[in-house]
Amino acid sequence: MSHLESVNAGPAVAVPWGRKKWSAIDKRPVSGSVRVHRLGVGDDEIGDHDDHGGPDQAVYAYAREDLEVWSLELGRPLRAGEFGENLTTVGLDVQGARLGDRWRIGTVLLEVCGVRIPCSVFEGFVGESQWVRRFVEHGVPGAYLRVLEEGELAAGDAIDVVERRDHDLTVGFALRALTTERHLEERLLDEPRIGSRVRERIDRHRNPRSDRTSLR
Repeated sequence: MSHLESVNAGPAVAVPWGRKKWSAIDKRPVSGSVRVHRLGVGDDEIGDHDDHGGPDQAVYAYAREDLEVWSLELGRPLRAGEFGENLTTVGLDVQGARLGDRWRIGTVLLEVCGVRIPCSVFEGFVGESQWVRRFVEHGVPGAYLRVLEEGELAAGDAIDVVERRDHDLTVGFALRALTTERHLEERLLDEPRIGSRVRERIDRHRNPRSDRTSLR
């Protein structure tokens, strides 16, 4: 049965990477029942509100199975939360989840609405050269989730996929469409539940000259 291995959160602290030099990527397992609200998990913080957070990036999920693949490639164990994920899942195909799918965990209802696009802070935190390129090429980004029903969840809770969308716009497809295969990105607009940041990224690709003025 699919379940949560861990619920992870962390404070925003000064870091040597990225434009803002401020990040909450270092997330650690939280014990007991954790309140999930429309903007995140418990007391978890956001370091860079320009590129992270908000209702459509309230919760980030990554699969233990995918962490294990990376662990073998990197030659070191990866703990829960090491990729900055709020939810470390077990037995759930996060890579194959479709945009718009809905998950029930504890008393929380979540909706898949976006994917993680790696950044320089992630690269610095992991400490691997060319990490952004490697992560994109690997093609397993994890899923961003919006909170449809607030509530509580905890490590060990079952993950119930209560709605599966009838299309092939998976998490893995979305990463390719937004990065290396941008000719596919218009297809993402077929799913009305995609997150605002996905729409913004597509708009930036359509109108690259307006990127810095309209979105920064």
